[in-house]
Amino acid sequence: MKEENRNIPAVALRGMTILPGMVAHFDVSRSRSVRAVEAAMMKDQTVFLVTQRNVEKEEPELEDLYGIGIIAVIKQVIKLQNNVVRVLVEGETRARLKEMEWGEYLVAEAEPLQREEEMLPAEIQAAMIRGIQETFTRYCLMNPKHGKELARQMVEITDLEKLLDYIGNNLSVGFEEKQKILEAQTIQERYETLMIILLNEINIIQIKTEFQTKVKEKVDKNQKEYILREQMKLIREELGEDNTVSEADNYLEECKKLDADQEVKEKLEKEIERFKNVSLNSSESAVIRGYIETILELPWNRASKDNKNLEDAERILDEDHYGMEKVKERMLEFLAVRNLTKKGDSPIICLVGPPGTGKTSIAKSVARALDKQYVRISLGGVRDEAEIRGHRKTYVGAMPGRIANGLKNAGVRNPLMLLDEIDKISSDYKGDTASALLEVLDSEQNSKFRDHYVELPLDLSEVLFIATANSLQTIPRPLLDRMEIIEVSSYTENEKAHIAREHLIAKQMEKNGLQEGQLSISDNALEKLIRGYTREAGVRNLERKIGEICRKAAREIYQKNKKTVKITENSQVSFPSDRRREALCLSA
Repeated sequence: MKEENRNIPAVALRGMTILPGMVAHFDVSRSRSVRAVEAAMMKDQTVFLVTQRNVEKEEPELEDLYGIGIIAVIKQVIKLQNNVVRVLVEGETRARLKEMEWGEYLVAEAEPLQREEEMLPAEIQAAMIRGIQETFTRYCLMNPKHGKELARQMVEITDLEKLLDYIGNNLSVGFEEKQKILEAQTIQERYETLMIILLNEINIIQIKTEFQTKVKEKVDKNQKEYILREQMKLIREELGEDNTVSEADNYLEECKKLDADQEVKEKLEKEIERFKNVSLNSSESAVIRGYIETILELPWNRASKDNKNLEDAERILDEDHYGMEKVKERMLEFLAVRNLTKKGDSPIICLVGPPGTGKTSIAKSVARALDKQYVRISLGGVRDEAEIRGHRKTYVGAMPGRIANGLKNAGVRNPLMLLDEIDKISSDYKGDTASALLEVLDSEQNSKFRDHYVELPLDLSEVLFIATANSLQTIPRPLLDRMEIIEVSSYTENEKAHIAREHLIAKQMEKNGLQEGQLSISDNALEKLIRGYTREAGVRNLERKIGEICRKAAREIYQKNKKTVKITENSQVSFPSDRRREALCLSA
């Protein structure tokens, strides 16, 4: 039989939902709520409890309250400090909120919801009871807040509705979830709602437990590693090997800052880890340290910026060298192509000519004109392949080859590298040096050049190689095919005179301590010197003779206090290296 609506003093609960059969206490401080409790105590101790949707709302309206609440009996009221009242209640009947009056206290018109009269079949009820009991038992075992005693008490309840209310009361969930249970009117609806909440909570607890287990394992592992590292540190300190760890840490920091590919960094990190685990006094420690430092010093992705001004480059080349038009033209062409293509393949040039024609010096001049780092590699008499490719790390005293060392010394990946006297290389049982140079000088292969010591691909494609040779006869044909040959011809007497005037005399005067104006050589004297005393293709011997003249002039100036020395066609100068000896007679 349906009960009539009742006007009952009401309390709006914040963050809390009371279910039937639930004994709970709550504190009230709002004046209306306190007066509602007092009014209920004056009557039949019955109060209507309804939950606010928004807990922050101080004065809730009707739309701020849930539609279903609970009629409860007040069991105890305790007054606390600061006008706070603690109320102990027991939930009895679900009720629907129809109206609410706002006076001195809240008065609710509540419609009690009767217990469902229709009975479910016995087998369905039994299945529901067993299902909810098993699920709640799992929940209790997984939730540390609930003990086995709670699950044991639940087993004794045989009434399905009471069982559902009991489980709902003992769930550690928020008020929104409990409100769903309260609003479920039929037993079946209440059962389904409760099962969904229970299964969600079980999943949440499982996920939480998994995360906690993983975190604990990680923490335990970190703690274990920390303890072991501390122990290792103490052991190393006792053995006097503590420096190795600090060095390894420094190498690791440098590795992180290194501008290189991932392959290089991974290899370096492995070697650092090996270095950390070897004894400081072992020979292997020195080998690994040398390798790590070599890798760190190599310019993997570090490059210099080339000079893009053709006029400036041409001016520098003309200043440094007289003639050599073919060489200068080829370098300016290379620079123009580089500017147009933004990269361009670096040419491999071989300057061929007699000794003393300026082949080596032109390379230095080209480097200055292009703003490139200059590296000279002398190949004269090299007969070991390892000089080019490097030694394998397993050998005692292993070191990188001259090419890798050249890159390391340059500090950039795009220097100008001079391969001097390439025609003087030879071969023996230790390997063919010329064959080792094939990969270096092949523009199709040298982007992945592998030094035996480094064991990592070195990019030589941006290196500007210039080789020098006195003759092409001794250079192997495959090596010759990889280079662009530029012949540096012998100088004419006129060219030698120009070179002497513009470069050699000033150079030797500075070398021998003579100031400008202290020595003068007439054109006729210079011509006679070239014709009579220097029968060569280059100017090396000419420079030597000019140096002798400068030294004799220096002696005259210092010993005889002369201010100037003039060399004319008729001056008599004795060159000790010549068979002809003439008396020294320098005009002052």
